[in-house]
Amino acid sequence: MSKISGVIITFNEEQYIEKCIASLVGIVDEIVVVDSFSTDKTKEICEKYNVVFIEQKFLGYLEQKNFALKQTSHEYALSLDGDEALSEELKQHILSIKDDLKYDGYELNRLNNYCGKWIKHSNWYPDSRIRLIKKSSGKWIGKNPHDFLELDKGATLGKLNGDLLHWAYDSHEEHFLKVNNFTNISARSHISQSKKKVGFVKIFLSPFWKFFKNYFIKLGFLDGLDGFVICSFASFGTFLKYIKVKELQDKQK
Repeated sequence: MSKISGVIITFNEEQYIEKCIASLVGIVDEIVVVDSFSTDKTKEICEKYNVVFIEQKFLGYLEQKNFALKQTSHEYALSLDGDEALSEELKQHILSIKDDLKYDGYELNRLNNYCGKWIKHSNWYPDSRIRLIKKSSGKWIGKNPHDFLELDKGATLGKLNGDLLHWAYDSHEEHFLKVNNFTNISARSHISQSKKKVGFVKIFLSPFWKFFKNYFIKLGFLDGLDGFVICSFASFGTFLKYIKVKELQDKQK
């Protein structure tokens, strides 16, 4: 049977971290938590379980996750955030294939909870992600804060049944604050990695297309008012990112 390391990065995750860890118990062979010096009860909760708890100053989302991968002991690693947990179907499927992990990486669907409701449409579902990988065959890449696991060229990819449960936002206010924070990070990342200028057309058309695609093409309207709110925030976030990029570019002139 192959051994799998569960790996979690945390910062002030006391609300959901116990669900996260409990869902990994009996599924993975070690649990590594890399914490950015939480000020709530995250550390206390983690220490109730047999986890490797490492405190590390936050390096950036993808940098922190790559650091966390390097702290694990086993060939395969299953990466979760502190507000995620394995569904029962997903747990059973992982257990059923542990004897024979054929692929370098495995993709799964993520089911997001928004203000107490599970969202089944727009760009929020199936929200496919690679989360179980052979560590020698991939790493976290992307532009902060939009990081993702990518397999090396030629690596093989399988699919896991079941959902990764994600408690995304508990309130509209939390969603707004996260959008504002993430667009700050995203704008700075864009500036550092691209010299392409952002103009009026990009600022105007990208938010419009984001809403149209998520709400109509990806059926966000089927999630009712929550679907409308989610698609509106996605559009607003795109608008906010690009006006912040333009502001930073103008300051560099």
